[in-house]
Amino acid sequence: MKNDLSDDEHSKVREYFMQYVRKVVPKALVVAVISGIYLLHENFGTISADGLSSFQIMLGLKAFLGLWLGARGILQVFFGIQPFIFKSHLVPFILVIIIIFLSQAMHYGSF
Repeated sequence: MKNDLSDDEHSKVREYFMQYVRKVVPKALVVAVISGIYLLHENFGTISADGLSSFQIMLGLKAFLGLWLGARGILQVFFGIQPFIFKSHLVPFILVIIIIFLSQAMHYGSF
C-alpha cells in the first residue's frame, strides 16, 4: 500500500484497518487463552512414576510460551501495560513459530 498511496492516504487506510483489529483481537485473544488452558488441562494426563513423557514436556513448554504470550497480550490490550522487555513484534513472532514446531513434533511423536 505504501508504494501505491500517498503518505496521508496510507495513514488513513492503516487507521481504518486498525479500528477493526482493535475490536476483534481482544476477544480472540481471550478465547485463545481460555481454550488453551482448557486443552492443557484435558490433554496433559497423569505423571507416571518414570516422570514426564516427551509429549508432556513439549506440551508444558508450549503452554508456558502460550500463556506468556497471552498474558503479555491481555496486559497490553486491556490494561495498556507495555512490555518492559521484548518490546518488538519479533520475539512474539519467533515464539509463535517455536509453538508451531513444537506442535509438529508432538504430532509426529519425536523430540
